[in-house]
Amino acid sequence: MCLGVPGKIIEIFSKDNLRMGRIDFGGVIREACLEYVPEAEVDEYVLIHVGFAISRLSQEEAQETLRLLREIGEFDAEIGAE
Repeated sequence: MCLGVPGKIIEIFSKDNLRMGRIDFGGVIREACLEYVPEAEVDEYVLIHVGFAISRLSQEEAQETLRLLREIGEFDAEIGAE
């Protein structure tokens, strides 16, 4: 199953003319494309799906989603932390 996983933007940069970000998934850091959410800023939460931020989330929404993913055991598989 492929899910969108919330993460916190910790850095924004440009790579190959694309707006990119370093995203913190509770201690696991991954890069993601931010082109679909041009209004997103550092310290905001975004929903990441296959390497792309597809929407912004409030901190509350992000924390609740992460809690539910951990509860069903999908979090580590989705971010590749296994």
